[in-house]
This record gives sequence, structure tokens and C-alpha cells, in this order.
Amino acid sequence: MNIRRKQDPRNVARELLESQGIRSAPIPVEKIAKALGVQLRFSPLDEELSGMVYVKDGAPIIGVNALHHPNRQRFTIAHELGHYMLHRELLSSEVHVDKQFKILMRDTNSSTGTDAIEIEANKFAAELLLPSFLIDDLLANSTFDIDDPEPLEKLAKKFRVSKQMLEYKMRG
Repeated sequence: MNIRRKQDPRNVARELLESQGIRSAPIPVEKIAKALGVQLRFSPLDEELSGMVYVKDGAPIIGVNALHHPNRQRFTIAHELGHYMLHRELLSSEVHVDKQFKILMRDTNSSTGTDAIEIEANKFAAELLLPSFLIDDLLANSTFDIDDPEPLEKLAKKFRVSKQMLEYKMRG
């Protein structure tokens, strides 16, 4: 899939879901990574480091903190896939770890959303894990109060995301 950087990250996520034929929750983010030829590596990392995307010997790899909650790992994979889809050109020039590694890392500062590429990766991840077409369908067929924690928890469980991520997505 050839994606141009200037596209809306949410549209890129929707196109990816469509190309993979995914129409129901939870979104199989690990399967999507594999279909794109991206290897996943789960390793214990420092608490503040969620994950990273890098290229080694021409192959894209997403490293994920094995110590984090599975829902957080899913978000990290989606976020790093966002970098891979949207910012691939940076993977060869962002940070040198050693001669064979080029890396973009997701850490605690990534979630603050102040860096343009982090904002784009977060938007991509939110749309990938909580596609608007699925959320809109669910909301159209129910009475839903965003301030009521019980249905939020059920919906977060269905999509295998955190309640905070669901609130972020639903509040726009």
C-alpha cells in the first residue's frame, strides 16, 4: 500500500481496514501488522517506553513493551503502524541506535500529542482500533451517555482498548 504523507491519518487507517476486509471489533492489529510485512517483537522495556518502529536489514520491526497491559500493547502496535504507514521516510534518518538500526520510539511524551508526527500516529491508531464506521453504527443503534461509565467499559472491552482511549475517540 503506497500512502502519501499529506493524507489524513484517519483516512489512511480506514483504507487499511478496508484493504484487509476488516469490518468488526476487536480489530486484529497484530494480524494487520503481519499482513503488511511488519514483524512484532515483544520485550521487557523501561516503563516509560511503550514501543518503537525501526528498520533492520530492510525489514520493518515494531518493538512492544511486553510489560504493558495488552490493551496498551495494542495501542502501541497501532501507533507504530501509523508511523510506518505515514512517516516511513523518517525511519531511515530519525535516530541511529547502531549501524543497522533506524528507530522511532513511543514514550510517555508521545501521548501528550504536541509533536506533529505523534499527533498523526495517535489519530491513525485511534481510527484503526476504533473505526468511525463501527462506532457510528453502535451509537446509532443505542442510547449512549458518554458520561456513564458502564457502557463505556463494555464498549472498551469489546474493542480491547482502554476506557480513556474510547473517551478520547468519542469526544472527537
